[in-house]
Amino acid sequence: MKERRDIEEKFKWNLSSYCKDENDFEKRLESLQGHVGDFAKYEGKLADDKVLFECLEHETELEKELSLLAVYASLKVSEDNADRKANDMGEKVDRIITKFSTATAFIDVEVSKFSDEKLKKLQKTKKFANYKRYFESVLRQKKHTLSKKEELLMSQLGEFVGGFSSNFDKFADVDLQFDDIEDSKGKKHEFNQSNYSLYVESKDRTLRENAFKEMNGRYGKFINFLANNYISDVKEDCTFAKIRKYNSALSASIYNEEADEKVYNLLIKKVRENVGILQGYFEIKRRMLKLDKFAIYDTFAPVTKGFNKKYTYDEAIELIKQAVSVLGEDYVMLIDRAKNERWIDVYPNKNKSSGAFSTGAYGANPVVLTNFEGNLESVFTLAHELGHAMHTYFSEKNQPIQTSNYVIFVAEVASNVNEMLLLRLLMSRAKTKEERTFFYDHFLKQMRSSIFRQTMFAEFEEFAHAEYEKGHPLSPELLCDEYEKLNNFYHGKKVKQIPQMRFEWARIPHFFSSFYVYKYATGLICAIKISHDLVSDKNFAKKYLAFLSSGCSADPISLLKIADCDLTKEETFDSAFATCDEFVEKWENELKK
Repeated sequence: MKERRDIEEKFKWNLSSYCKDENDFEKRLESLQGHVGDFAKYEGKLADDKVLFECLEHETELEKELSLLAVYASLKVSEDNADRKANDMGEKVDRIITKFSTATAFIDVEVSKFSDEKLKKLQKTKKFANYKRYFESVLRQKKHTLSKKEELLMSQLGEFVGGFSSNFDKFADVDLQFDDIEDSKGKKHEFNQSNYSLYVESKDRTLRENAFKEMNGRYGKFINFLANNYISDVKEDCTFAKIRKYNSALSASIYNEEADEKVYNLLIKKVRENVGILQGYFEIKRRMLKLDKFAIYDTFAPVTKGFNKKYTYDEAIELIKQAVSVLGEDYVMLIDRAKNERWIDVYPNKNKSSGAFSTGAYGANPVVLTNFEGNLESVFTLAHELGHAMHTYFSEKNQPIQTSNYVIFVAEVASNVNEMLLLRLLMSRAKTKEERTFFYDHFLKQMRSSIFRQTMFAEFEEFAHAEYEKGHPLSPELLCDEYEKLNNFYHGKKVKQIPQMRFEWARIPHFFSSFYVYKYATGLICAIKISHDLVSDKNFAKKYLAFLSSGCSADPISLLKIADCDLTKEETFDSAFATCDEFVEKWENELKK
């Protein structure tokens, strides 16, 4: 794999909107640290509206700067996880974040002591217009806000607890090494996190099987460390939720995002009811592949011959622009800006973070990390992350900083809409049975990955947290057994499992962002509907762009209704599953021709 210095500059992101360089970072961080003590003069005086406004404005100003520095440091680590200087920068920011959190811990406590009447009055005061949502949140969180001393202690704990996600990242992206894998002819192939997706999509069944076994089996060799690291993360979630008087860690997560447990439970219910669609998809693939027995390592196998086109990065960008053209000229021009202004870090390099993500900070352009391999999956991944980037751009452009940061619950909608639009474009251009078959498979594979698989993940993490909250001991064996049980239910009796799959959960980084994964499922469910509306109604783009521009200006369930998606109703889920079922039926009919 290439060293970072060997990657052409035009394929590396430009982080100058965050920091000019490391010297600029150090100077600004030192300046920021000098302001941490500024807040002492406000403590005990926030009942005065003038003092309160000044305090909130100063906190917002410093938070903005801190966010820019924190994102810059994290991105430098992502470029090369073994870079000592970058990791030191990250640690310095973390210390400042803890100090800042400690210094400002009194603010929420004092404001929460205001009467309900005063909080409601402040929401309507023009001077505090940008803080309306903040006061709403304080009012909601009153029963979960601790005393001043307790909040101070909680903020100080930030430096000494956690780190479990970072432990996992360092292990997975730096320390973990894989053996080469063999194909059916005995040829060895270099194997790593970045090229895993290429091998599991190989036409060579032996190569697919060995890729699955090496990836999951390698994590299995470290299962005691990985399980105990995750168990510690679960314990932290549950303990902090209990301290703040939530019923559970799940309730805390949902309440803090102003989402709805009804949506979460409805998702689990509807996915389980429709698991037959997933299993029907696997049966079609088995027949297409002419296999007596369909195995877990066949789930990503290609079902067409010769449809394995490679794309350059430039070609991928152009294809994405064409796909999102229904969103208007401004949206398309932003894709060009992302490329030309180097918002995107394109290719893999040694010790670069695996996978893909998008992030940003108010006052800087959003950025995207990918590990582009040139296959169609890489194009879809790029479209997905650019969806996130556009959501960030529109929210920050149209919202004040206080309401610009949309919550995770809505984050996966924009990314999936981009993917669905790309899929619809490619399907509309399909001229042969082989091409149509490829895209049926792609859509249903996405359904499998984002709806069924992520819901299975959600059930797993809910189990882990609930078991601990019930006082039951967690262990590597218990977690692996539960994951194996869920795998068997979702995939069905006709899909052959392999022993190494019981360790798969241990390589999922999103488990360290508890109760994140189910939002992939709700995100795709909304995206299926929105993409349909965008291509069938020329005026719908205005509604969708209004949603992208809404940040966190209201609760996420209400924001989705701007784009005509109501996740509290079964009909929304039924509509998505009807589309999935329709794809299975169309594929079945295609096979009969």
